[in-house]
Amino acid sequence: MPESLPSTAVVRVGRVTFDPSLYDAVVAADEQTSKYLIPAIQRLPGFLHWYAGVSPDGSLTQVSIWDSEEHAAQMDNLKEMRIQAREDLGAVGVTFTAETAAYTNYPLTWTA
Repeated sequence: MPESLPSTAVVRVGRVTFDPSLYDAVVAADEQTSKYLIPAIQRLPGFLHWYAGVSPDGSLTQVSIWDSEEHAAQMDNLKEMRIQAREDLGAVGVTFTAETAAYTNYPLTWTA
């Protein structure tokens, strides 16, 4: 049975791309960022779930579930994400430009 979510729930999807030859370094950096991102994100009001994955094809994605658009938007200004994680991932070659990074909030329409 699907989890009951508020009718105002939002799925936030972030995706960055990188040179696939950097895969091992990106995985290690992603695991390192989780040590400070997890507690910071869990403290935010409206947080429900977070998933992250790194593809050997050269992309990293983060998917989170929030109880509202307002709460999902907190990620736009979370210092640990906007500054520290970008610096740590940038140090291993991930670039954050309009062409390589996209972050979008989607109002939830259905679950399975």
